[in-house]
Amino acid sequence: MDDKVRKLYEEWMKAPITDEDLVNDLRSIKGNDEEINDRFYRDLEFGTAGLRGILGAGTNRMNIYTVARATRGYAKYLCTLSDDPAIAIAYDSRHKSDVFAKETARIMAANGIHVYIWPELMPTPLLSFAVRYYGCDGGVVITASHNPSKYNGYKAYDPTGCQIDEAAASAVLEYIEEEEMFPAGDAYTFEQGLAEGKIEYIPDEVRDEFITAASAWSLCGDDIDKSVKIAYTPLYGTGLKCVTTCLKRNGFTNIVLVEEQAEPNGDFPTCPYPNPEIREAMETGLRAAREKGADILIATDPDADRMGIAVKDGDDFTLINGNQTGMLLLDWICRRRMETGKMPGRPLCVKSIVSTDMIYKIAGKYGVEVVDVLTGFKNIAPVVTKLCEKGEEDRYIFGYEESYGYMLGTHVRDKCAVSASLMVAEMFAYYKGKGLSLLDVLDGIYKEFGYYINTTHSYEFPGASGFDTMKGIMESFRNSTVSAFAGIPVVEVQDYINGYKDIPASNVIKYVLEGNGMVVLRPSGTEPKLKLYIGIGAPTLAEAEEIEKKITAEVNIH
Repeated sequence: MDDKVRKLYEEWMKAPITDEDLVNDLRSIKGNDEEINDRFYRDLEFGTAGLRGILGAGTNRMNIYTVARATRGYAKYLCTLSDDPAIAIAYDSRHKSDVFAKETARIMAANGIHVYIWPELMPTPLLSFAVRYYGCDGGVVITASHNPSKYNGYKAYDPTGCQIDEAAASAVLEYIEEEEMFPAGDAYTFEQGLAEGKIEYIPDEVRDEFITAASAWSLCGDDIDKSVKIAYTPLYGTGLKCVTTCLKRNGFTNIVLVEEQAEPNGDFPTCPYPNPEIREAMETGLRAAREKGADILIATDPDADRMGIAVKDGDDFTLINGNQTGMLLLDWICRRRMETGKMPGRPLCVKSIVSTDMIYKIAGKYGVEVVDVLTGFKNIAPVVTKLCEKGEEDRYIFGYEESYGYMLGTHVRDKCAVSASLMVAEMFAYYKGKGLSLLDVLDGIYKEFGYYINTTHSYEFPGASGFDTMKGIMESFRNSTVSAFAGIPVVEVQDYINGYKDIPASNVIKYVLEGNGMVVLRPSGTEPKLKLYIGIGAPTLAEAEEIEKKITAEVNIH
């Protein structure tokens, strides 16, 4: 442990910290050089995803002081955008989320920024909606999305309701680096902001406006039977009111609520990794769905921007992954729009470069243009914003990425599990009326275009050395000539480190394989993980799965 780290720890030990949890945390690591180093060897990184990290004491942790420092920097940036800046703030069910949200509001108000804050926990897409609704200059949502309970985060948004871009993040970071961790004379209070009218609670009417906007993208009326029994779990998060209200308002009233996971709980007791991508997180909901005779299970993650589904398959349920759901939704949206005369001229959908290339085949069938972007809705949403600026808003029909994120509509500029839940319910009921399950429909897509499977593997590299390890792995691939994976020739290497074609720079390598397959390597932007994405097409599912296993073993990340 170097002297700089030791000095920082000692400064925190002497600082006027009033949070007893942090005081006890600092005391508990006394003498533990490894733990002290991990907490103080760097500042928690601020980027396009804002902040995200483990809760606790230290510069490399999420706590009220790192949140306050980031907020002071972001406030200074917002004041450069407008003479009368405004911001919207939301938070989820995680530990300290409400505390961090109020601290953010307090500091923004103290810096002359008008604050609109949700009075209760609220889904991330409603933060995006509120930014647009009030014409704010920015927004913040306190969430760590689908991460385990020890994490929290701070996501910053721009005036369009989209996550801030690289240029804005860099500008905010410069202001943050000018700020002290424990400034003197910071006496302004949240209650003072409320009393002075600088902080304003967002009324229920705005949530109703959001649900109305989401419902406007409905593709079904009374022509389908909406009595299907739907099991729903918010995974202890923010989705309960918004998802169930949206479903019921659109005729889906036969909802089985997974009671054990209905109320907000930052410990996520029955799903320690509250991610609908993972079967363990879905098990409680699957049990309830079986017991109550539901036809489908819909799950949303803690901040209700991601959505996962499982459909009845005989006596059990089968989980449908993010790529498969994206395929199903695009095919159904196109089919339904064609049936109802709602398909626009020159329709367009947007996907991330790591999402299945099967989308091209489905889109081609319906004459839909596909736009590929880097991972994240911070890259998908700006495509929609540009369409709106050109008066071509109607062209947009769908946006998605493989990690269970879907954007249906232009009223938000982020992934939204509320509108996605409605769209899935409509799609499920539509096909059930025709005697088909979603598995039948998916199999039909495979039979038409060939079997194409996509898998994602995550490799964790925690601690101070983790990022260096991931950097070394990426450099190793970047400096090697890879001609084939599992005997399948590489026909193109797309290295995005300095940008590729119209796509900006990012630490991503994509190998395009003969036969429309892909192997992609990408360090996570929010977690100490290196992700491997594999996409393989083959005449049969068994052949595709066998090739995927060989490639995973061959890449051999460790």
